[in-house]
Amino acid sequence: MDFSDTKEEAVFRTEVKNWIGKEAPTYLFKSLSASGFGSTRTGEYDPFEEAKKWQKKKADAGWACIQWPKEFGGRGAGPMDGVIWSQEEGIYSKLSGTFIIGQGMCAPTMMAYATPEQNQRYIPKIASGEEVWCQLFSEPASGSDLAGLKTRAEKDGDEWVINGQKIWTSGAHISDYGILITRTDSEVPKHRGLTMFFLDMKSAGVDIRPIKQANGDSGFNEVYFDNVRIPDAQRLGEVGGGWQVSLTTLMNERLAIGGSIATGFPEIKALVDDLTIAGGRAIDNPAVRSKLADWYAKSAGLKNTSARALTALSKGEVPGPENSIGKLVAGGMMQDIAKFGLDLQGLGGAIVDPAIADGAARLQAMLLRSPAVRIEGGTDQILRNIIAERVLGLPEELRVDKGIAFNKIPSSNS
Repeated sequence: MDFSDTKEEAVFRTEVKNWIGKEAPTYLFKSLSASGFGSTRTGEYDPFEEAKKWQKKKADAGWACIQWPKEFGGRGAGPMDGVIWSQEEGIYSKLSGTFIIGQGMCAPTMMAYATPEQNQRYIPKIASGEEVWCQLFSEPASGSDLAGLKTRAEKDGDEWVINGQKIWTSGAHISDYGILITRTDSEVPKHRGLTMFFLDMKSAGVDIRPIKQANGDSGFNEVYFDNVRIPDAQRLGEVGGGWQVSLTTLMNERLAIGGSIATGFPEIKALVDDLTIAGGRAIDNPAVRSKLADWYAKSAGLKNTSARALTALSKGEVPGPENSIGKLVAGGMMQDIAKFGLDLQGLGGAIVDPAIADGAARLQAMLLRSPAVRIEGGTDQILRNIIAERVLGLPEELRVDKGIAFNKIPSSNS
């Protein structure tokens, strides 16, 4: 595969490079460079406000979500233009994590199922970062079994009344809107009784409670719904058709997450280049070099797999189950690299202060955040099932609840 720029791509890259060189928030470069995965540092500046400022600046200049149609705030660019933009944005792309759910998961779902008027109202503001969106899917009782959700939506005139709980909702505490999947019929098999909506996160009856994480952050949340009312006009898809709508979200989620997860390779390479271990420099140790070679090969494989997915998108194809591969490999690789890096540091691996830790504690931050990567967007086990059944064509796993009405499935509350 030839990754060299064509003449047109080279011109585009120069345009991007010049704009970023002139407009990027260079005052954040040092702090962002010291940031580990899941821990974006902006020094004395508020990370959320800096993220919104950079996103709005990009949007005003036509550089936000460049592959989206122009009427939605993009510029109708092709997949390779998107790759070039990502490469040139570099360290400043760390500010974009705030918007990955809205832009990578919610917006494609809205584009597919919302009305033209709704899309004109909401999508450009997702692109510009003026409005942040979240995805209200996971629940405490159903784990990775999304179709086992229990949050109820009951019709009342032209509105729906929502009661229930969601958990592990990334960014709910800073979100303006969210897409929400609910159960509207318990008397049919679980996949057929679901309905999707979008809602204002400031609606009466919505209670958001941040969850304290091991790395000290609180990016995940519990969200409770107590008689929350949503107009039927904010329903996405047909009543009872929520599972099909959710598949649009999930396929885009795995593409967005799998294509953007840090593998940890640049961080481990930078660490071993500078780290001294028993016997000399870490980079000169044969065992370390063997590990680096293995991880470099995996990184190259992920890059090529991502390029294949972008090629499919450029042909108008919908993201498929094969995008689960990127997330599965990258998540496990990140955790392995972080553990290896901390082992190399010995007792120094327990230091989390970036001012004094080797490698600015980037691998420490990565290790503390990495377990979530292997859960969010589908656990490793769920992704392996998807790859086995829907990519490799292996027999389906036995499901004892298949075809049974949801209210007849035994549960711990029965």
